[in-house]
Amino acid sequence: MHEDTSKRVLSYMEAHTEEMVELQRLLTSHPALSPEVGGRGEWEKAQALVEWLEAHLLREAREKGVAASLSVVEVPDERAERGSRPSILVELWHDRNGPAFWIMTHLDVVPPGEVALWNGDPFTAVVKDGRIYGRGTEDNQQSMTSSIFAARALVALGLAPERPLKLLFVADEEFGNRYGIQALVTSHRSLFKEGDVFLVPDGGLPDGSMIEVAEKQLLWLKFTTRGRQCHASRPDLGKNAFVAASDLVVRLSRLDERFPRRNDLFVPPCSTFVPSRKDPNVPNINTVPGEDVFYMDCRVLPEVDLAEVMGAIEALCREVEAVYGVEISVEVIQRIVSRPTPADAPLVDVLKAAVKEVYGVEARPMGIGGGTVAAPLRNEGFDCVVWSTVDETAHQPNEYCVIEHMVKDAGVMALLALRFRR
Repeated sequence: MHEDTSKRVLSYMEAHTEEMVELQRLLTSHPALSPEVGGRGEWEKAQALVEWLEAHLLREAREKGVAASLSVVEVPDERAERGSRPSILVELWHDRNGPAFWIMTHLDVVPPGEVALWNGDPFTAVVKDGRIYGRGTEDNQQSMTSSIFAARALVALGLAPERPLKLLFVADEEFGNRYGIQALVTSHRSLFKEGDVFLVPDGGLPDGSMIEVAEKQLLWLKFTTRGRQCHASRPDLGKNAFVAASDLVVRLSRLDERFPRRNDLFVPPCSTFVPSRKDPNVPNINTVPGEDVFYMDCRVLPEVDLAEVMGAIEALCREVEAVYGVEISVEVIQRIVSRPTPADAPLVDVLKAAVKEVYGVEARPMGIGGGTVAAPLRNEGFDCVVWSTVDETAHQPNEYCVIEHMVKDAGVMALLALRFRR
């Protein structure tokens, strides 16, 4: 029975491949750029998607007698078009009680960057050699399209999942989720029920073998060292903030010795502490800088206490202050803590089976160093997995989606939604 269902689902996807490509063309032609980078937000793209969903998925569902609805949740942002950031929610089989199975993707994309590096207009999709080129085609329109056609397949084939199926298309993933999923879980908590589970297809590997269940805690820090500026010919009259900051950089880079714990779910399997960016200090060579600023990127294993990490960092700052007679302040630029999803959660097991069935690949749970849009959901106690099959071209010139990935991922999503039980 499973084999027959799988064949029907995959046959549907193959028969509708050209429609999937056309939806990608539509989505690519409507840039959804954050006000953070001078964009107008997601409304233009959201409106185009709403019209498409109403004309296709919602109409087909209602014709089949499937309880279906579409709503738009707005989060105020005066910088954006219409003064808000839209997230779209499609609910299917919503007349069923109990927790739902969700697939969440994001509407927004990053800017194209240097347009000269592209082979064409970044916002005009080009199909070539089994790929769709254009900004957003992989991140995150590939999975957005897959999720929509997964739902269409279940509706068309009369395959009703046990749980309600909900598709969520959120705003503001690329710049921190403040106007997207973070706002939804804090200000619109009634959208979600205890026991809901989520697939977030916003990351993965080219062979589909990674099921991301955990992410390291993210800590971005800004260090400002203040000394005393003077002429470089009389360094004795000043306090060289650059030298003091350099000593601090060396000490901070050895924090992995202070926090040596390992977790083989991750690559690398340890916490990382990386001094990264440095701001300019003085413009001329013959001046001892009185102020110096640098930054550090920390990716900390979930089992390590961030408060303990910050305590160790502050202690190092005090040591350097005592040696050089300077003052050092630490500012937290970003701090993200994410609760892991258990590697043996039922959602993981069913997804592994679906990936095996469609791709013939043994997928395994893994952790990653970067933060994902799944974090706000996990921190609310929901089981959430990040999975898709991608060539990892996001944010690059000539970003592309592999059409076969889009089609087969839709099959995996449909089987996962169908087979995940209460």
